[in-house]
This record gives sequence, structure tokens and C-alpha cells, in this order.
Amino acid sequence: MAKATQKDRVGANQAFVTLAAAFAILFSIAFTLLAFDQHRVLQSAEQLQEITVPEIIRYQRLARNIEQLRQEGEHVFSASKDEERQQALFIVMLVASHPSILENESAAIAAREAEAMLTDASRLADRDPVLFKVRYAEWQQHSRRLGLLVDDLTVQGAGRVAEDLAQMSVVMHLSRYKLVGTLALVGIFLVLSMWLLRRHLVRPLQRIDQTLSSLNVNEHSPVFPETQLNEIYAIEQATVRLHRLLQENEASRRDLEQQATLDSLTGLMNRRHFMAKAEAELRRAERYGHPVAIALGDLDHFKHLNDTYGHAAGDIVLRAFAALLTESVRESDLVCRYGGEEFVLLFPESTTEQARVLMERFRHRFSEFDVALPDGLLLRVTLSIGIADASHGPLENALQRADDALYEAKWQGRNRVVVAIE
Repeated sequence: MAKATQKDRVGANQAFVTLAAAFAILFSIAFTLLAFDQHRVLQSAEQLQEITVPEIIRYQRLARNIEQLRQEGEHVFSASKDEERQQALFIVMLVASHPSILENESAAIAAREAEAMLTDASRLADRDPVLFKVRYAEWQQHSRRLGLLVDDLTVQGAGRVAEDLAQMSVVMHLSRYKLVGTLALVGIFLVLSMWLLRRHLVRPLQRIDQTLSSLNVNEHSPVFPETQLNEIYAIEQATVRLHRLLQENEASRRDLEQQATLDSLTGLMNRRHFMAKAEAELRRAERYGHPVAIALGDLDHFKHLNDTYGHAAGDIVLRAFAALLTESVRESDLVCRYGGEEFVLLFPESTTEQARVLMERFRHRFSEFDVALPDGLLLRVTLSIGIADASHGPLENALQRADDALYEAKWQGRNRVVVAIE
């Protein structure tokens, strides 16, 4: 597939202007078609608002008054005091004379009957409780008739609404097809627009976001598929440049870290870095009561080796010694080039006896190890080692005891391991 050139790509602004223009044209056509049908619907709505709604309000007002009449009638019978009963009866009289009730013949008749029945019952409340109960039974029947009247009025109001809505539905029925067709066209346009936006904008941005989130300096530079938008292409290229910059910074950081913590010749820890890590290890050992041992090693006759074969040969021996030492100790052990031909080892979780066994094994191995010089000459170098317990007290004291043991190993004839006596 041919790679897209700058000429093949378009700007995001140009793409969005094109989409917006197409949508504006389509929406204008749809608006014109629907405006005509809306006018016809508005005519039906005006009829509903000016004629039907006021009629419905009258029905609702009448139904509400009849319901209030029925509820106040219940209060006449349920009131515990004569004052409450008379107040309820007064409200009944007011409601029965309301214009909305008087305008409706059936409601007016029911209201007059209710007013007469409740007035009579109010007089009998204290005089004749038995007859008062009889009147209450008669009132319950009349109350049910009032409830039925409320339902009838509600149905009549709903019927008027249904008639006008049926007329309006006829008008809207024809416009519905136009609306469905218009919405279908708009929907197709929107789906197409969303698909284009997702393909050329959203998905590329998601890929860029995912790439930025998982950017790893240890991996190759990210590769993006071809895009048609100039802005997306610019962001992708910036991401690639960012990855390269991160790789360069990481390489610089590693170089600086190596220079700060490692010995340039042997690749072992330098003295400063070793002292910091050893101090932390000793604090941990003292806190938990674990044993820790320290060893100080020195290559035998190393000055004579430099004087005889040159410093370049000495460097080769030091590198070979460091490599052999690194592969001979445990991962948890700390190994450091202390200075010149001196090396320090820290053995966490180890007693001096365990450290002695490990160092004795290494001493023997190194004494039989042939170091090859560039001219083909093979050299064998021996090693003297002093070991001390570092579980208690400062690191400097442990190093001093290990140095004393190393001196004892030298004095005894070199090529041996000596443990400091506690």
C-alpha cells in the first residue's frame, strides 16, 4: 500500500467544515418539509386549547367540587364535636351553591339532596343517635352515587379530549411518514459522520493514547497506520520523537547511574555506593537479629605483577577476577572494588563460618584460574582474604577487623582465608 503524502492528507478544519455544510443542507430540507406539517398540527392544537381545554377544566372543577361535597359529608358524620360538624355542613352548603354545580342539572340535584340529607343528620346527631346511624347508612349510598357522578364527569372530559386528539392524529398521520423519512436521512448522515469521525479521529487518538500510556524505552519506536488528517499525523510523529527522546534520556540516565555507582574498570560497585548499601543491610540485620559477615580480599603480589607485565595486564587480571567473583557469589551478596587490588564482600544472613566456606571455595578456584594476556601468556594470581562478623557495631569497625584478618593472612604466607577472632 502506497504511503500517504502531505498532499493526500486533509486538515481537520476542512473535514469538519465539509461535514457541517452537508449536515446544514440536509437539515434545511428536513426543516422545510416539517414546517408545513407543523402548521397544520398547530391549527388542531389551537382548537384543542381554545375550545376543548376550557370545557375539560369545567368538568374537572365540577368533579372536584362534588368530591369535596362528598368528603365534607363524611366529616359531618365523623366529627366528634358539634362545632366541627357545623363547620363541615357550612362547607357543604357553600359547595352545593357553587356555580359549576348549579350549571349542571344532575350535579345540582345530587348536591341539593346531599345538603338536605346532611342538614337533617346534623340535627339528629345529639338528639337521636339511632336515627343518626340510619341517616349515615343512607348517606353512604348517596356518597357512592356522588362518586359515580365524579367518575362520569371524568369520563366525559376524557371523551372530549379523545375526540379532539383523534382529529389531530389524522392531521399528524400524514406528517409522520415525512418525519420518519427525514429522520432516516438525518440518521444515516449522522451514522456516516460518526463512522468517519471514529475512523479518522477517535480511533487514531485512542491508539495514540494507548501508545503514550504504554510507552516503553526498552521497546522499538511505535508504528502508526496511515492517517488522512494532518493533525493526527503530526501528533503521531511527535509521539515517535518523544519515544526517541525518552530512549536517549534513559541511556543518559543509565550512564550517569553507572558512573555514580559502579567501578569503571571492573563493573562492580564502587566504594561510595557499597558503603551506603552495606550500612542499610547492617541496620536491617541488627533490627531483626540476623547474622551478617564481611570479607576484605587483596590480590597477592599485585604490585610485582604490574611492574613485570604492565598496568594493562594488571587491569586484565582485575577484570577477570571481578567477573569470576561475580559469578561465584550469591545474588544477595554485595561485591565492591574497595580500591586498587582490594575488594570487599558483604554476606547477608551468613555467619563468618559460612562466609569462610564460600571464600575458601572461591580462593581455591581463583588460584587455579588462568588469566590470558593479549600476547597469549597465561597468568595465575592468588588471593588473601580476611573475614569478620558485622552483625554488631559500626561498619567501619567490621572493616577494620576484616583488614586485621587480611593482614594476618598476608603474614601467614598469603593465598589463604583468615577469620577475625571476636
